[in-house]
Amino acid sequence: MKTQIRQQNGISILELKGKIVGASVSELREVLLPKVEDADAPRVLLNFEDVRMIDSSGLGVLIEAHILAKRRNGRMAAIHIGKHIKNLIVVHRLVHLFEHFDTEEDAVSALSA
Repeated sequence: MKTQIRQQNGISILELKGKIVGASVSELREVLLPKVEDADAPRVLLNFEDVRMIDSSGLGVLIEAHILAKRRNGRMAAIHIGKHIKNLIVVHRLVHLFEHFDTEEDAVSALSA
């Protein structure tokens, strides 16, 4: 898994690429959790456009990050969730955890408010 991180309007945008399974779950944790822990009111946007697979451990990292963000009055959102990941999130009843947006512009606008 590869991750590019950039900032826009105080929002950390993580562009995830590859599969989030096995060892790459640790990479996700090392990249994502500091973005949440180091901010007073973290705002994180996850772009899943180039992610085709995520396992339950990867979902666990996302849940952990969501809990930390909420404790810090932060927000997490996602864009470009593929069919496989969307089905997994629905099956595990995690749809309510993340705000979903169709475009990055919509997400940045909402998270900036």
